[in-house]
Amino acid sequence: MSTTRVISTGLLAVAAAASVLAAPPTAIGKGEGRLDIIAWAGYIERGETDKNYDWVTAFEKDTGCKVNAKSAATSDEMVSLMKLGGYDLVTASGDASLRLVASKLVQEINPALVPSWKNVDARLQNADWHTVGGKHYGVPYQWGPNVLMYNTSVFKEAPKSWSVVFEPTVLPDGKPNKGRVQAYDGAIYIADAALYLMGKQPELGIKDPYELNDKQYAAVLALLRGQKALTHRYWHDSTVQMNDFKNEGVVASGSWGYMVNALQAEKKPIASTVPKEGVTGWADTTMLHANAKHPNCAYKWMEYSLSDKVQAPLAEWFGANPVVGAACKAKAPGGSDFCKDNGYDRFTEVKFWKTPQAKCSTQGSCVPYGKWTMDYIAIMGGR
Repeated sequence: MSTTRVISTGLLAVAAAASVLAAPPTAIGKGEGRLDIIAWAGYIERGETDKNYDWVTAFEKDTGCKVNAKSAATSDEMVSLMKLGGYDLVTASGDASLRLVASKLVQEINPALVPSWKNVDARLQNADWHTVGGKHYGVPYQWGPNVLMYNTSVFKEAPKSWSVVFEPTVLPDGKPNKGRVQAYDGAIYIADAALYLMGKQPELGIKDPYELNDKQYAAVLALLRGQKALTHRYWHDSTVQMNDFKNEGVVASGSWGYMVNALQAEKKPIASTVPKEGVTGWADTTMLHANAKHPNCAYKWMEYSLSDKVQAPLAEWFGANPVVGAACKAKAPGGSDFCKDNGYDRFTEVKFWKTPQAKCSTQGSCVPYGKWTMDYIAIMGGR
């Protein structure tokens, strides 16, 4: 009797009953006709915003798998949605992926069933945020930096430091920054403040912005409490942030290439930069829910997602970088040199999101993410 396990609709009941599949499949069956994905805004496009950017329609036509996308604004929201269930895939960032693995909400995948796995950037194939104990819990999707977005009418030259959003200052137009800057609505933003202090206060000895001892953590929280008085809003919705830059007088904030590109497409006076302190960033992984109802379609999507048909237009559209280096040579709808524009060669300069843990590598012990979450909520609330 063959020991080959094919993902089939007949195994769905077994998969649903198990908290985690015992082992990844060794073959792919017929698609189930549907695929439910949790993704960042702008990650799953079918041409509804811009007809030139559509990498879903061809997949649906080729596979018969109808794609349904649910946008999430933060990693915490993604984790919550995965806990609720009913989804097959999630494009998780590094501050969520290991939580999903630890909570047994995602299953190990079989790279052999993703032929294009061999083309994935070697720096990402075994990345810590999706590889645990030598097992892979997802397929890399895209990566990019959290850039400093700014209004070029106010800043004739790019800001050189993150100080413009973290500390009280007078901006080049002669007005203070109070009420004109934003911070991210997510506890992982604590790492951005830690990265800034790595340069400003080297005596703190911070070596990794995600690994902070009690003293370092206290200094970072103090900076963030001071920033609270400056912030116009803690943003998490990309559309809201773009409207704030257009209509609410916001002139500087940490952001993503997606918003920069969208505002520039509207001919708004917007640009982005990587300040001298460096940047945090995200490397996102397509992860398979432990109880996915449409695993065949999910595997078909994971393979398709690594093709130039997705990697090139997505990188250009979102302001991100492909996880397959060869995609940099592919032509995107806008004809841009997206890998150069989005900093593909600056990979080593990005401090990628990861889940802070008590057991850390740079020192004896560190403040875990649970405390980050509680304290950041308090700071946003003015406490």
